[in-house]
Amino acid sequence: MAFGIDREELARWKQAVSRGELAYLTHYWHDPRMPHIKTVTKVGCSNLTLLRQWCERHGLPSRYIHHRPPYPHFDLLGDKQKEILLNEGQREQIERFRL
Repeated sequence: MAFGIDREELARWKQAVSRGELAYLTHYWHDPRMPHIKTVTKVGCSNLTLLRQWCERHGLPSRYIHHRPPYPHFDLLGDKQKEILLNEGQREQIERFRL
């Protein structure tokens, strides 16, 4: 379940993903299987080649890409989430969600 984002923010993410751009969407998240994880960042891109290259650049296994048309994405969690957001210049999301 996602919390902390509004429809406009989600719509902007979907539009960017649809255009084949790498797009970042962080939100609060609750999953009883992972009670220590409070947020997730969805890195989406409809250009799967670009998304795979992004995974490789960050040392992430592209086999974990969620192939969910029309918004394929990779879920970032935990320490890697903050590390990659910092590397990608996504400071606003780090501050907003207190990562």
